[in-house]
Amino acid sequence: MVDVAAKASTHRIALAQGRILMQPATLEIILQGNAKKGDVLGIARVAGIMAAKKTSDLIPLCHPLALTRVALEFLADEDSSSISCTAAVETVGQTGVEMEALTAVQIALLTIYDMCKAVDRGMTITDVKLLEKHGGKSGTYIAEK
Repeated sequence: MVDVAAKASTHRIALAQGRILMQPATLEIILQGNAKKGDVLGIARVAGIMAAKKTSDLIPLCHPLALTRVALEFLADEDSSSISCTAAVETVGQTGVEMEALTAVQIALLTIYDMCKAVDRGMTITDVKLLEKHGGKSGTYIAEK
């Protein structure tokens, strides 16, 4: 692991996003709350939060962090038959939370896949990326649109 002992603790924020593409009927099942495994987006939200908290257990050499906030938002797009997930993660510490935000998005989208794979094995997770990061020595990063 990288030694961060000499780094100042600062307020750090990261936003990440990704999408899962699916058949229109699958999206309809999710939006109507008719999935056999239950509330797809509610469970995906909890899975994303849990994943952010466990990032250092999943990614080698990632520092364990005391997160102060993890929030996930889902946006359904009927035109593209997809759901976007955006994760916002915050801490006050010596290293950033980009990996936590990216992990939260990936696991939330994988949870949607898992809960709906019985009706749509062709779902595709795509466009996972860091949107923004704030804080720390390197300052602010905002992805180009």
